[in-house]
Amino acid sequence: MAAAIKAINAKIRSNKVLDYFCSTHFWGPASNFGIPIAAVMDTQKDPDIISGEMTAALTVYAVTFMRYSLAVTPKNYLLFACHFVNFNAQAVQGYRYLNYWKWGGREAQLAKEASATKSPAAAEAKKPVEESRNA
Repeated sequence: MAAAIKAINAKIRSNKVLDYFCSTHFWGPASNFGIPIAAVMDTQKDPDIISGEMTAALTVYAVTFMRYSLAVTPKNYLLFACHFVNFNAQAVQGYRYLNYWKWGGREAQLAKEASATKSPAAAEAKKPVEESRNA
């Protein structure tokens, strides 16, 4: 049994593509891509739920491991791409957080919602009262 496993391993390691596919240089970034995918999906959600602290932490994490992916030997470009996407998604989330909580985006959204609640039906209800006053 051990000889069969050694033979399979030797066959995999002799093929460069299979060797890469079976290595941590592939599966580490592949499994890590869940973080940037989730961050990109979160850009479509309401900015009210963005955590500024978590966004800052994930931005620092992405920058750190972008650097690490190029410092290891051999360079891991798939890991770099993963953290590059994550950094950009976190930067967008950071901008949305600052825009909503610090730069007046929340107030603008609340004002927009308040003006939307003044529906045409409410304006029609006031119209007969105003017409009776003018008569």
